[in-house]
Amino acid sequence: MIIIAAIDNRNGLMFNHRRQSQDKNLCKKILEITSNSKLWVNHYTEKQFANISCCPQLNIDDNLLNEAAPGEYCFIENVSLKKSEAWIEKIILFKWNRNYPGDFFFDIDLANGNWKLKYSENFTGSSHEMITMEVYDRLLPIL
Repeated sequence: MIIIAAIDNRNGLMFNHRRQSQDKNLCKKILEITSNSKLWVNHYTEKQFANISCCPQLNIDDNLLNEAAPGEYCFIENVSLKKSEAWIEKIILFKWNRNYPGDFFFDIDLANGNWKLKYSENFTGSSHEMITMEVYDRLLPIL
């Protein structure tokens, strides 16, 4: 599976059970990236796509990490990844480039030797002047 997450400068995902931020252009970018595959989200994250008219790739399941097949995408906000790391093929991070309050964090260590930054790009968000997208590939084989 391929993980998608939006994080702040400290790898924060949420604060007080709420997403730190959201951005319409980010949602459009995610739908563009996943247009030829399935995009798994849980019921909490489904709300991010509520105002977007056409997203046939969207699959909603609170057990998304167990449902996603190889090559399918999971956009996570309030989900721990540590126990599922062995099945993750690629990670796509969208960085807000800000410090937000956080109490729930992205829990994969990208500096542990298992991951390599393959690609990075900046784009303009609807509510953020700049969002950075980073794509990490797994270096070591999946167990």
